Amino acid sequence: MKSLLVLFSYHHKNTEKIAKVFAKVLDAQIKSPQQVIPEELQDYSLIGFGSGIYDDKHHKLLLDLADKLPQVNNRKAFIFSTSAMQEKAKVAKDHSQLREKLQSKGYTIVDEFSCKGFNTNSFLKYFGGMNKGRPNAEDLKHAEQFAQNLK
Repeated sequence: MKSLLVLFSYHHKNTEKIAKVFAKVLDAQIKSPQQVIPEELQDYSLIGFGSGIYDDKHHKLLLDLADKLPQVNNRKAFIFSTSAMQEKAKVAKDHSQLREKLQSKGYTIVDEFSCKGFNTNSFLKYFGGMNKGRPNAEDLKHAEQFAQNLK
């Protein structure tokens, strides 16, 4: 199975830590949205799309890439993220915009992953941030199990 991870991670590299675990298990390459040529995605049997969550959605560069993707027929994809809050309903809402864009292009979302990430956005920086040390070893173990299940 040829896999690719499309990742945007920049503040604390929280989502990159998760993506590196996925890449190791899936023997996948990691590319930023800016490095992806949409037509080349046809070469992959599984594509993961992920970023941190910003204002209740994935990063704009990832969403913009999803808009540019060509139509496909039943291609497998998964969605991943790190964020400050992890309630199940919140994660589903945070992933909804990317999920809908990918599904409208013909992708089948086989699973979704999210875990807490260190957050110093906005006023949080004045208090030392939120979720310091996350993703932690347990989060990375869950990421590894998730990736194993995708195989």
